[in-house]
Amino acid sequence: MCGQGSRRVLVSTADGARADTEALALYREKFRRRLPESLDELHGPTQGVGDLPLHMAWSGMASYDMSKSRQRMGLYRTVLHEGLRDDLPRHLNRNMLLHLWPVLRTLVGRTVCVVWVDAFPQLSSRTRSAA
Repeated sequence: MCGQGSRRVLVSTADGARADTEALALYREKFRRRLPESLDELHGPTQGVGDLPLHMAWSGMASYDMSKSRQRMGLYRTVLHEGLRDDLPRHLNRNMLLHLWPVLRTLVGRTVCVVWVDAFPQLSSRTRSAA
């Protein structure tokens, strides 16, 4: 299951519902276009300090200590939401993503989670706790 949160109830006209559906499809496509071809492309750091460029860290923290669980999760959440196609291999690591996914999937938005699980089914089988 991806994400946590309430579902939005549409109380609008047919045109409004259609607009909401189209907006969601565009939002999903934005994240789909950023995906790597394979998780094997993800060779980002697993230790040290991860520094994110301004286009990803525009709203806050830019340096993350990979030895600290909360900071590591924060970096991955930020990259999954804000990273562009070329950023993902540079800042994410395949093994770390697989390890963090059970918790990370509850921290990223539902749309991001669904797009990643649809593209990489091995993520959906990750159910153990992450550190």
